Amino acid sequence: MLTSPPPSRRPPLYRLYVVISYLAAPLVALLLFWKGIGNRDYWERFEERFGFGRTRLEGPSIWVHAVSVGEVVAASSLIAALRRRYPQFPIVVTTVTPTGAQRVRDLFGDDVLHSYAPYDMLGSVRRFFERMQPRLAIVMETELWPNMYAECGARDVPLVLANARISPRSVGRYRRFVGLFKQALSHGIVIAAQSKQDAARFLSLGAHPERTLVTGNLKADLVFPPGMTDAGRDYRAAHMPARPVWVAASTHDGEEVAALDAHEIVRASLPEALLILVPRHPQRFDGVADLLQRRQVSYGRRSHGETPAQTDPVYLADSLGELPLFYAASDVAFVGGSLVPIGGHNLLEPAALGMPVLAGPHNFNAEDIAGLLLEAGGLQVVADGAELGAAVLTLLSDTTLRAELGARASQVVVESGGALDKLLGLLAPLLPSAR
Repeated sequence: MLTSPPPSRRPPLYRLYVVISYLAAPLVALLLFWKGIGNRDYWERFEERFGFGRTRLEGPSIWVHAVSVGEVVAASSLIAALRRRYPQFPIVVTTVTPTGAQRVRDLFGDDVLHSYAPYDMLGSVRRFFERMQPRLAIVMETELWPNMYAECGARDVPLVLANARISPRSVGRYRRFVGLFKQALSHGIVIAAQSKQDAARFLSLGAHPERTLVTGNLKADLVFPPGMTDAGRDYRAAHMPARPVWVAASTHDGEEVAALDAHEIVRASLPEALLILVPRHPQRFDGVADLLQRRQVSYGRRSHGETPAQTDPVYLADSLGELPLFYAASDVAFVGGSLVPIGGHNLLEPAALGMPVLAGPHNFNAEDIAGLLLEAGGLQVVADGAELGAAVLTLLSDTTLRAELGARASQVVVESGGALDKLLGLLAPLLPSAR
């Protein structure tokens, strides 16, 4: 169980954090209001950000926190397994972003209860606990919230960091604030780390060795929605049956320019080639459309109901939750967040579909998976748009090579599976106390 010291014995840094969290509350409200001007979804169920809400459970629940889309996708197999194994507990899923909320709805509909995560202020957290009555808290990847941790301890709620990771560049930042959560890390939290490197970083922050285990990456156990692969192939057959197709997925600022530069290289030799461009964040969709217009690139736009025209070199897939569809419709995948120092996004998703994968050099969010794919030959790292274009052209021009490298990538996914079973094994002893 977690242990939580009385307020008088909590570290001075924690007490200071509590004061600052209250002082910052008006700024948080203003920030959410400001974001809502550009995206009205941020105003939806605004009261839940402060622990209020109309939903109030009468009995205990299992709570899974997944900050946004990537974490929701990683948690999807876990949530499905929890529903099957523990039908007596309602599953509460919290997110921070509206895009994460939409992904929860797309994947689970009314089978789980979604709420926005409470701002980490004592009152907000306590109201959330009173409403949702979690008896097991599962936090995806790395969300270190001192008041949430303390409330779990005060209520004897087991807390598990699932698919936990810390990037090398984040360790120093966390170490500066380790006094905020060191007590919980050393005494109560179960850490299910993605890799040995991640586990070592948690241990360096004061995590308890007996409660820090390596379970692997849940994304390797991902299950695509039924029919998604066939839907992607059907989409291709209907709209670009004879064209070489590659996808630049989850791109960030600067990566669309690199992808467009690369596509010019590809089309110099393969003029029929199509680039499917999938920006990571919806608030950038219009900006990417403006970029295409400035470069005088003809394109279709998913959000306008358009399909790829034969004369369009680019298709802007500005929609949410459809990336697997476009992976399945493509021959080669570039995964973004990697040409810029974001840390990279999910390399396993295209690999699971048997696609050769390309990425930039910044893959520290999943360095173990990137290493395995590199070693197997299923991943090629490129430094810029020129190298990306050359790599895409080689793969689109050679069906045999493309199939061979895609098979190597797929095999890595198969061999990396099993994280879900290991995590469920860790959770099983914690749930009887919640009955």
